[in-house]
Amino acid sequence: MATFLYEAMNQSGQEVKDTIEAQSTEEALGKIRSLGYYPVKIRQKGGRRAAKAAAGPIDLKKKKARVGFGRVKQKDIVQLTRQLSTLQDAGLPILRSLRILEQQQKAGLLKSILRNVGDDIEGGSTLSEAMARNPKAFDRLYCNMVAAGETGGVLDTILQRLADFMEKAQRLKRKVVGAMIYPSVVITFAVLIVAGIMVAVVPKFKEIFKDFGSELPALTMFLINLSEWFVHGKPPGIVILVLSPIVFFLMIKLIRKSQSGRYAVDLVLLKIPILGKILGKSSIARFTRTLGTLLAAGVPILEAINITRETSGNEVYARALGSVHDEIREGESFANPLRAAKICDGLVINMIDVGEETGDLDKMLIKIADNYDEEVETLVDGLVSLLEPIMVVVLGGIVGFIVIALFLPLVHLINAVSSGG
Repeated sequence: MATFLYEAMNQSGQEVKDTIEAQSTEEALGKIRSLGYYPVKIRQKGGRRAAKAAAGPIDLKKKKARVGFGRVKQKDIVQLTRQLSTLQDAGLPILRSLRILEQQQKAGLLKSILRNVGDDIEGGSTLSEAMARNPKAFDRLYCNMVAAGETGGVLDTILQRLADFMEKAQRLKRKVVGAMIYPSVVITFAVLIVAGIMVAVVPKFKEIFKDFGSELPALTMFLINLSEWFVHGKPPGIVILVLSPIVFFLMIKLIRKSQSGRYAVDLVLLKIPILGKILGKSSIARFTRTLGTLLAAGVPILEAINITRETSGNEVYARALGSVHDEIREGESFANPLRAAKICDGLVINMIDVGEETGDLDKMLIKIADNYDEEVETLVDGLVSLLEPIMVVVLGGIVGFIVIALFLPLVHLINAVSSGG
């Protein structure tokens, strides 16, 4: 037998380092799990490399790269998760369940991934290990939840919770994105119409005004000069108008490549009136639901916070969760470092404090997420209601300015003719 050195976490999140004898890495992992530990690193004594595994040996095996382009749609993963949960609840072996689901899929990336997962399980891998090798379908949160379900023998329940979690996250995302579609479309068409007026209409009026032989009003001259810049500027204004959003988007993407850049951008977004409140509350809803779901699945709190931090989607909250993780490792409670980070209001802190006192932190986190999901929906509806009159006023002002600027010379001409008569 070979001797393996391992690092793991116990049920309370404390680190454990020890050795174990086994015939293979897989057998060693099975023995570690049977002790009630969650393997983090394992290597054969005298070996050169240590393999990592979070809440289960997720990255312990490296196989050939998976083929395919793009990612599997979230709604397909939700449907797959519910079907797999039902098959597991019916008592079917996991490999048989995967083969059934593979046969039901149309030819494509997901079918290929399910085939790969089934092949890996036939080769001795656990479900979480096999899924972790296919990140185009299963992210780290998903894989660690599955690993926790395997360890606790409640895979069907965990899969059901995963499906609920993903559905609620998608519903909130669709709500926010859907609310932004209407103003985005209106603004786009408004910009196109104004650009068309500047390029096609104003120059024709300029030719007409030349025949007047009189000095044009300042407002009209400003509009004509603006039209000239729009068409004949160096570079033309219409080019700047088209390229500016693209350049801005690429700059933001470039800035967010670095951790400090992501933090700066997210911090600025959170300071924007109304929108910042929506982003903040949606971030709180996301990290509390993720953390609550992981804790309910039996993942140790330190590992759960690490996963939540990586999947938070907002660097400001990710840094705060990193501080919470470090404080908890030192023996602090969850609520105090979160209060010091000042990223959540008093209600969230108090509910987390009560959850820690009663031992129902996971349930309390889910309740916080549900409450904040409702608040985000209310804020989004309010933002849309506020944007509609603002857009009407702004567009009316732009159109009114153009009309007045173009017809002022005609009014002056009429007045001059009337006076002469």
